[in-house]
Amino acid sequence: MVLKKSSNKMIAGVCGGIADWLGWDPTIVRIGYVLLSILSTGFPGILVYIILWVIMPSSND
Repeated sequence: MVLKKSSNKMIAGVCGGIADWLGWDPTIVRIGYVLLSILSTGFPGILVYIILWVIMPSSND
């Protein structure tokens, strides 16, 4: 399975795509991502999200 943005999205589908790729619940991935971003002082998490938003292909669902 290829990592793609999901149609199950709140902002850009990045966390939903990661959840689909891992076979996890999207809510858990979103909560984990927010916690990780807060614990890493926010900026690296936001930067990684924007980079993934740009480079991840969209799902054709």
